[in-house]
Amino acid sequence: MSCSSEFVHLLHKYMDQELTTQEEEMVKDHLHSCQECYQHFHELEKTVALVQSTSHIEAPRNFTQSVMSNLPREKRTVSWNRWVKGHPLLSAASLFILLMTGSLFSAWNEDQNFSVSKQSNLVVENSQVIVPEGEVVKGDVTVKNGSLRIEGTIEGNVTVINGEQYLASAGHVTGEIEVIDEMFEWLWYHMKSLSKDVVNVLN
Repeated sequence: MSCSSEFVHLLHKYMDQELTTQEEEMVKDHLHSCQECYQHFHELEKTVALVQSTSHIEAPRNFTQSVMSNLPREKRTVSWNRWVKGHPLLSAASLFILLMTGSLFSAWNEDQNFSVSKQSNLVVENSQVIVPEGEVVKGDVTVKNGSLRIEGTIEGNVTVINGEQYLASAGHVTGEIEVIDEMFEWLWYHMKSLSKDVVNVLN
Protein backbone atom coordinates (compact mmCIF):
# COMPACT_ATOMS: atom_id res chain seq x y z
CA MET A 1 0.00 0.00 0.00
CA SER A 2 1.18 3.50 -0.85
CA CYS A 3 -0.71 5.14 2.04
CA SER A 4 1.11 5.85 5.31
CA SER A 5 1.67 3.12 7.86
CA GLU A 6 -0.15 5.33 10.34
CA PHE A 7 -3.35 5.03 8.32
CA VAL A 8 -2.89 1.26 7.96
CA HIS A 9 -2.64 1.10 11.76
CA LEU A 10 -5.86 3.13 12.04
CA LEU A 11 -7.52 0.77 9.58
CA HIS A 12 -6.69 -2.22 11.76
CA LYS A 13 -7.97 -0.42 14.84
CA TYR A 14 -11.14 0.32 12.90
CA MET A 15 -11.61 -3.40 12.27
CA ASP A 16 -11.20 -4.00 16.02
CA GLN A 17 -13.62 -1.16 16.81
CA GLU A 18 -11.04 0.71 18.86
CA LEU A 19 -11.23 4.14 17.16
CA THR A 20 -12.61 7.37 18.53
CA THR A 21 -15.53 8.91 16.66
CA GLN A 22 -13.26 11.49 15.02
CA GLU A 23 -10.75 8.82 13.86
CA GLU A 24 -13.57 6.65 12.53
CA GLU A 25 -14.90 9.52 10.40
CA MET A 26 -11.44 10.19 9.05
CA VAL A 27 -11.00 6.50 8.05
CA LYS A 28 -14.38 6.39 6.32
CA ASP A 29 -13.63 9.53 4.33
CA HIS A 30 -10.29 8.13 3.24
CA LEU A 31 -11.81 4.80 2.16
CA HIS A 32 -14.25 6.66 -0.10
CA SER A 33 -11.43 8.51 -1.79
CA CYS A 34 -8.67 5.85 -1.93
CA GLN A 35 -9.37 2.76 -4.03
CA GLU A 36 -6.21 0.94 -2.86
CA CYS A 37 -7.08 1.34 0.84
CA TYR A 38 -10.67 0.33 0.18
CA GLN A 39 -9.46 -2.86 -1.54
CA HIS A 40 -7.19 -3.62 1.40
CA PHE A 41 -10.06 -3.00 3.85
CA HIS A 42 -12.30 -5.32 1.81
CA GLU A 43 -9.65 -8.11 1.98
CA LEU A 44 -9.40 -7.64 5.73
CA GLU A 45 -13.17 -7.98 6.07
CA LYS A 46 -13.15 -11.23 4.11
CA THR A 47 -10.32 -12.59 6.28
CA VAL A 48 -12.18 -11.73 9.49
CA ALA A 49 -15.37 -13.30 8.15
CA LEU A 50 -13.48 -16.50 7.22
CA VAL A 51 -11.88 -16.75 10.68
CA GLN A 52 -15.24 -16.20 12.38
CA SER A 53 -16.92 -18.83 10.19
CA THR A 54 -14.35 -21.47 11.14
CA SER A 55 -14.18 -20.67 14.86
CA HIS A 56 -16.70 -23.44 15.70
CA ILE A 57 -14.65 -26.16 13.97
CA GLU A 58 -12.98 -28.60 16.40
CA ALA A 59 -10.24 -31.11 15.74
CA PRO A 60 -11.22 -34.80 16.01
CA ARG A 61 -10.77 -36.38 19.44
CA ASN A 62 -7.78 -38.48 18.40
CA PHE A 63 -6.18 -35.75 16.26
CA THR A 64 -3.12 -35.17 18.49
CA GLN A 65 -2.51 -38.88 19.00
CA SER A 66 -2.86 -39.52 15.27
CA VAL A 67 -0.37 -36.77 14.40
CA MET A 68 2.13 -37.94 17.03
CA SER A 69 1.91 -41.57 15.90
CA ASN A 70 2.62 -40.55 12.28
CA LEU A 71 5.74 -38.58 13.19
CA PRO A 72 9.04 -40.39 12.52
CA ARG A 73 10.28 -42.24 15.58
CA GLU A 74 13.13 -40.64 17.47
CA LYS A 75 16.38 -42.58 17.36
CA ARG A 76 17.25 -44.32 20.62
CA THR A 77 20.63 -42.64 20.75
CA VAL A 78 18.97 -39.19 20.65
CA SER A 79 16.59 -39.99 23.52
CA TRP A 80 19.43 -41.61 25.49
CA ASN A 81 21.66 -38.56 25.00
CA ARG A 82 18.84 -36.28 26.14
CA TRP A 83 18.31 -38.40 29.29
CA VAL A 84 22.05 -38.40 30.07
CA LYS A 85 22.24 -34.60 29.72
CA GLY A 86 19.15 -34.19 31.90
CA HIS A 87 20.42 -36.52 34.67
CA PRO A 88 24.23 -36.15 34.87
CA LEU A 89 24.52 -37.39 38.47
CA LEU A 90 22.40 -40.49 37.88
CA SER A 91 24.29 -41.18 34.65
CA ALA A 92 27.64 -41.02 36.45
CA ALA A 93 26.38 -43.27 39.26
CA SER A 94 24.94 -45.79 36.78
CA LEU A 95 28.17 -45.87 34.80
CA PHE A 96 30.19 -46.34 38.00
CA ILE A 97 27.98 -49.26 39.12
CA LEU A 98 28.14 -50.82 35.66
CA LEU A 99 31.95 -50.61 35.53
CA MET A 100 32.30 -51.86 39.10
CA THR A 101 29.98 -54.82 38.48
CA GLY A 102 31.83 -55.69 35.28
CA SER A 103 35.23 -55.56 36.98
CA LEU A 104 33.96 -57.63 39.92
CA PHE A 105 32.49 -60.30 37.61
CA SER A 106 35.82 -60.37 35.78
CA ALA A 107 37.65 -60.69 39.08
CA TRP A 108 35.32 -63.55 40.10
CA ASN A 109 36.25 -65.47 36.95
CA GLU A 110 39.96 -64.81 37.42
CA ASP A 111 40.06 -65.26 41.20
CA GLN A 112 40.09 -69.07 41.36
CA ASN A 113 43.53 -69.47 42.93
CA PHE A 114 44.05 -70.57 46.52
CA SER A 115 45.13 -67.83 48.93
CA VAL A 116 45.15 -67.19 52.66
CA SER A 117 45.87 -64.20 54.89
CA LYS A 118 49.43 -64.12 56.25
CA GLN A 119 49.59 -65.06 59.91
CA SER A 120 52.72 -66.94 60.95
CA ASN A 121 50.96 -69.50 63.15
CA LEU A 122 48.59 -70.76 60.42
CA VAL A 123 49.44 -74.20 59.04
CA VAL A 124 48.82 -74.60 55.27
CA GLU A 125 48.62 -78.08 53.73
CA ASN A 126 47.81 -77.97 50.00
CA SER A 127 44.52 -75.98 49.97
CA GLN A 128 43.66 -76.59 53.63
CA VAL A 129 44.41 -74.01 56.32
CA ILE A 130 44.63 -75.18 59.95
CA VAL A 131 44.63 -73.21 63.17
CA PRO A 132 46.37 -75.72 65.44
CA GLU A 133 44.98 -76.47 68.88
CA GLY A 134 46.49 -74.15 71.48
CA GLU A 135 47.48 -71.50 68.88
CA VAL A 136 46.02 -67.94 69.01
CA VAL A 137 45.83 -66.22 65.63
CA LYS A 138 45.48 -62.45 65.98
CA GLY A 139 43.64 -60.54 63.25
CA ASP A 140 41.14 -61.41 60.55
CA VAL A 141 41.64 -64.64 58.60
CA THR A 142 40.52 -64.91 54.97
CA VAL A 143 40.77 -68.14 52.96
CA LYS A 144 39.98 -68.22 49.21
CA ASN A 145 39.34 -71.43 47.26
CA GLY A 146 40.33 -73.65 50.16
CA SER A 147 39.11 -75.00 53.49
CA LEU A 148 39.73 -73.74 57.02
CA ARG A 149 39.93 -75.98 60.08
CA ILE A 150 39.85 -74.11 63.39
CA GLU A 151 41.19 -76.09 66.34
CA GLY A 152 42.73 -73.15 68.18
CA THR A 153 41.60 -69.51 68.61
CA ILE A 154 41.19 -66.68 66.07
CA GLU A 155 40.97 -63.21 67.56
CA GLY A 156 39.18 -61.54 64.66
CA ASN A 157 36.75 -62.26 61.84
CA VAL A 158 36.83 -65.34 59.62
CA THR A 159 35.91 -65.24 55.91
CA VAL A 160 35.99 -68.32 53.70
CA ILE A 161 35.42 -67.65 49.99
CA ASN A 162 34.62 -70.59 47.71
CA GLY A 163 35.56 -73.16 50.34
CA GLU A 164 34.61 -74.82 53.60
CA GLN A 165 35.06 -73.94 57.24
CA TYR A 166 35.16 -76.39 60.14
CA LEU A 167 35.16 -75.32 63.78
CA ALA A 168 36.39 -78.04 66.11
CA SER A 169 34.97 -78.38 69.62
CA ALA A 170 38.10 -76.81 71.07
CA GLY A 171 38.21 -74.05 68.45
CA HIS A 172 37.09 -70.47 69.11
CA VAL A 173 36.51 -67.31 67.00
CA THR A 174 36.01 -63.94 68.72
CA GLY A 175 34.64 -62.17 65.63
CA GLU A 176 32.17 -63.09 62.88
CA ILE A 177 32.36 -66.15 60.64
CA GLU A 178 31.30 -65.68 57.01
CA VAL A 179 31.31 -68.40 54.35
CA ILE A 180 30.89 -67.07 50.79
CA ASP A 181 30.15 -69.72 48.18
CA GLU A 182 27.92 -67.89 45.69
CA MET A 183 28.91 -65.29 43.10
CA PHE A 184 26.50 -62.63 44.37
CA GLU A 185 27.58 -63.12 47.96
CA TRP A 186 31.17 -62.73 46.75
CA LEU A 187 30.23 -59.52 44.89
CA TRP A 188 28.48 -58.18 47.98
CA TYR A 189 31.53 -58.99 50.09
CA HIS A 190 33.84 -57.09 47.72
CA MET A 191 31.47 -54.12 47.53
CA LYS A 192 31.37 -53.92 51.33
CA SER A 193 35.18 -54.14 51.45
CA LEU A 194 35.43 -51.37 48.84
CA SER A 195 33.00 -49.19 50.83
CA LYS A 196 35.08 -49.67 53.98
CA ASP A 197 38.23 -48.69 52.08
CA VAL A 198 36.54 -45.54 50.72
CA VAL A 199 35.32 -44.56 54.21
CA ASN A 200 38.82 -45.13 55.63
CA VAL A 201 40.35 -42.93 52.91
CA LEU A 202 37.80 -40.15 53.51
CA ASN A 203 38.38 -40.26 57.25
